[in-house]
Amino acid sequence: MKRINYIAYALWSLSLLSCNAFLDVEPRQSISDEATITNGTSAATAVRGMYRNLASGNYYGTTFQSIGYLSGDNIEWTGSQAIAGQFVNHEVRSDNASVAAVWAAIYSTINQANHIIEKVAALPLEPSFSQETKDQYLGEAYFVRALCYFDLVRLWGGVPIYLQPTATATDNRGRPRSSVDETYAQVLSDLEQAEALLPETTNRIRATRKTAWALKARYYLYRGNWEQAEVYASRIIANQANYQLLQPYGAFFQNNVVATAESVFELSYSPTNTNGHRNNWQPPQNGGTRQWAPNSEFVALVTDPEIGGNRNVLVASTADGRWYGNLYYRSPATDPAYVIRMAELYLTRAEARARQGGADKLAGAKDDLQAVRSRAGLGPAGASTQDELLLAIENERRMEFAFEPHRWFDLVRTGRAAAVLGLTDSRRYVLPIPSDQLRVDDALTQNEGYN
Repeated sequence: MKRINYIAYALWSLSLLSCNAFLDVEPRQSISDEATITNGTSAATAVRGMYRNLASGNYYGTTFQSIGYLSGDNIEWTGSQAIAGQFVNHEVRSDNASVAAVWAAIYSTINQANHIIEKVAALPLEPSFSQETKDQYLGEAYFVRALCYFDLVRLWGGVPIYLQPTATATDNRGRPRSSVDETYAQVLSDLEQAEALLPETTNRIRATRKTAWALKARYYLYRGNWEQAEVYASRIIANQANYQLLQPYGAFFQNNVVATAESVFELSYSPTNTNGHRNNWQPPQNGGTRQWAPNSEFVALVTDPEIGGNRNVLVASTADGRWYGNLYYRSPATDPAYVIRMAELYLTRAEARARQGGADKLAGAKDDLQAVRSRAGLGPAGASTQDELLLAIENERRMEFAFEPHRWFDLVRTGRAAAVLGLTDSRRYVLPIPSDQLRVDDALTQNEGYN
């Protein structure tokens, strides 16, 4: 029976991801890759497929990101999909289809990165496939794998770590979960590899060394290494020729713009490969389903000129007074998925400096905070002590990234989820391991507090 369940689940996972092809030939999540990556041309196709999977509907295309903002305190569930309401109410079940879909999508992306790392490393050089290109492809795969494991550990805690490509449907069975520290260590190891291999160029839709630096800043913030978080954030902030906070706030997404100076890393879409976010946010009048919407508390904050400033462009209302989020609005839905923005680097450095303490660091933190507030049309926050400044930064992150996957993870990593959300059961700070995964693999253990 377990074998039957495993095969059924594998086929289901593949069907979820079938529209985001790696190549037109094998592999998929559990199929051999002997015939795919054989030269520079097929390697380039594989790398494009990896990004396509990163941008898939169950990963950054909608579902993963939605968990990050639905679980916070800015969004209410307004649609018919009851599984979304579980995140808003913090009553997520192990049979939640979104939980299973995100798990499958992230591990599928990891598997694609693993194929690239193994196969591209063994390819011979050609006139059209230089060492520089080879290093770039490998660096991109290490970066994407680092991002995947970073997202996994944020969602589930320690997870199984797979560093070789899957060749058969049973290759990954029997691998126990690594610890949280071990999973984070893998993230850092992959980022170190990516940093060494990637070129120090500017590319907003593909990973470069600068992209790795930006993710390192986030990594060190989560790990409480304030000094290194400041160092890596500063590397991007100092590059004013290529990265800037655009004014006003809406300049990074309004008027159909893409890949602006605000973006360190975003994922692109096209009329034939659309971004599912729009459908969930826009109301029926605009061709969407409005499965979720900004709640009344957030609407009051973002439309308050002393708090939201010009970030009120994030929301709009229908003729009958129903509010909706307007970060994703394009038709067809070619809105980018924003992974790392300059505002995050400024607020990362602000928090890192504030947590280090001392007059100079606090002054620097205030400057970074004010840079974000100024572009939103706001004056000084009025914070003077370290605690006041940290709270001001937390509140600014809430407004700045309201419809991006930060708020929930911020409250968990800072230990503030109980005070802000009233969620005192810390076992709910991670998701349940999908029940289908537990049924097919005895080596997996459920997170405490879930069935």
